[in-house]
Amino acid sequence: MPAIITSKFRRNNAQQFEESFGEASPNVYYLGIGKPSAFGTKDRADGRTDNIGTDSAPITPADSVQDEYDTFDDLLAAKKITASDVAFAAPRINWTSGTTYDIYRHDYGNRITGTTNVQTANSGATNLYDANFYAMNSNFKVYKCLDNDNNSASTVEPTGESVNILETSDNYKWKYMFTLSASAQANFLSTDFMGVSTNSAVTSAAVDGDLSILKIKSAGTGGTDGTHTGIAIRGDGTGGTCSITIASGAVTNAVVTGTPVNYSFGYVRMADINAAGGGSLSGAEIDVIAEPKGGHGSDPFEELGAYFIILNTSFEGAETANSGDFATQNDFRRVALIRDPKSGGSAASTTTLRGTKAIRFNSGAGTFTADEKITQTNTGAIGKVVQWDAANLILFYTQTRYTNEGVDANGNMTAFSGTNVVTGDSASTPTGTPTGTTETVNNVSLVSGYSASELDADSGDVMYIENRAPVTRSVDQTENVKLIIEF
Repeated sequence: MPAIITSKFRRNNAQQFEESFGEASPNVYYLGIGKPSAFGTKDRADGRTDNIGTDSAPITPADSVQDEYDTFDDLLAAKKITASDVAFAAPRINWTSGTTYDIYRHDYGNRITGTTNVQTANSGATNLYDANFYAMNSNFKVYKCLDNDNNSASTVEPTGESVNILETSDNYKWKYMFTLSASAQANFLSTDFMGVSTNSAVTSAAVDGDLSILKIKSAGTGGTDGTHTGIAIRGDGTGGTCSITIASGAVTNAVVTGTPVNYSFGYVRMADINAAGGGSLSGAEIDVIAEPKGGHGSDPFEELGAYFIILNTSFEGAETANSGDFATQNDFRRVALIRDPKSGGSAASTTTLRGTKAIRFNSGAGTFTADEKITQTNTGAIGKVVQWDAANLILFYTQTRYTNEGVDANGNMTAFSGTNVVTGDSASTPTGTPTGTTETVNNVSLVSGYSASELDADSGDVMYIENRAPVTRSVDQTENVKLIIEF
């Protein structure tokens, strides 16, 4: 039983996801960074090893429960994504001289009239949204290609913001759609994708069921030369007429005239051409190109197939408004999208959340180094240093399921506790004694000298995981992450 899930289903899913950021009771999404330790072969407590790739060739994440757990184990921090950080997107297609662009057609993938062949674009695409039927110019203005001079290369860049169809001197016809604003360029433009927007003048000028383009499928023979006007375009709409030019007995040009409205299909009949002066034209076939619902420019999101979402988030140094959350003395190798996590047993809501654990020491503690192993002899606890805050004597660390990173000699993950001395394994062998004090220092809330992660372990849903080459952080550096989600 032949069937298809249409692009409308994908678009609907994208819309539902975008709406979930701004509903009355919205989902809450955080973009997290983690994995400060290098990829490589990891030792397990049962004597076996796990190979998780290398820093130069990170392993592809698995869609597994294990990877979801692992994401929380060495998460450094996470930042809330707001509705203003989200935009619909479509693949970025730059206008480049010498490129032959596909034209907009309503019937890609359908069988060509009179044959069992499928209508394809010049590029070979059999689906409109796989075709390169639009382009962004050097001024970030986006245009749909309505005609490409019979599959010729484009050599004249489209410009301007007219609501009317633009015809360039290379015989291309373009429809201006919108311009990416400066903020959209900064936040929602990547190498491969662009945010989609609207232009109110274009939207207002769009006519539902309008007709703009006729394509000559077969030129025919035997016609009377000349330009014949006032020829009716038949179909389910009204007001559409056309002019047909015949030279040497064949159709050489077909142009829409009149004021077409409410067409979802149309026909140009030879009988009408001949009655208008075409004489004895035979064998000619004219394709009437139906416009999208609402007309060209009425809904750029639908028209360009914007079933992608861009999430734009910047991690700004130590995020000084919430100091203590984002480590700046280490690197990260993982990006994760987390939906509806909890913090302290309740739904997370603050702008940033610390993912590491922390200990505050008494004065006189040594100097701990990022990525060194730490141990607590009396408890057997083991961890991995993320950052040492020498000014406040706070040690930030993680504990994972691997030997020398989180599990003890018996294969158990034991919590650091009490005022037992913590020792590092770097050359200087730093040591520190937990204060045992309940206090808040540099926005880090400590109970008896310890602070758990502000993200409750394994809460919420990890919806996206990306392993990547290490990114070194710095207090005066901003990392901008643009996450593209396809539906």
